[in-house]
Amino acid sequence: MYVAERVRLRRVEKDDLPRYVEWLNDAEVRRGLMIFLPLSNVEEEQWFEEMNKRPPLERPFAVDANSSNGWQHIGSAGLFDFDHVARHAELGIVLGDKEFWDKGYGSDTMRLLLKVGFETLNLDRIHLRVYGNNPRALHVYEKVGFSLEGTLRQHVYREGRYYDVHVMGVLRAEWQKNQK
Repeated sequence: MYVAERVRLRRVEKDDLPRYVEWLNDAEVRRGLMIFLPLSNVEEEQWFEEMNKRPPLERPFAVDANSSNGWQHIGSAGLFDFDHVARHAELGIVLGDKEFWDKGYGSDTMRLLLKVGFETLNLDRIHLRVYGNNPRALHVYEKVGFSLEGTLRQHVYREGRYYDVHVMGVLRAEWQKNQK
């Protein structure tokens, strides 16, 4: 488990699955994700079984917030598609509990995951993709040190129109400079 003051990253447990199904069936939560169809409990259980067959390094974390009610599960985040030679990976995050949106928990989660990626996993670069219709996420990513590296124009189709997908990245040296 990785712990910061306001968030912690822990392994996803089977008991977490009903919350994921609830969140991922909310169109507003799904809007910024690569999935666009609602899902069933059976599909989420199948995902869980397949996820646990992956190497531990590539399994996502559950995100818990330190709230007045103790630690509360609010989402998921992780690193995937590792290139162990070039030492880079892609980052993904979803905060499904909308009570915790726009309160800094996304930024705190990103900072903790970057710390894990650079200090524990010895990565040199972490990148992500973000839809052009997700300005809140763009703001968070820039705030924690990501830079725009390129744009895939009209790359995704959502809600009756095409959106750009922005590729953003941060290098270890840039992240270290921002830590001082």
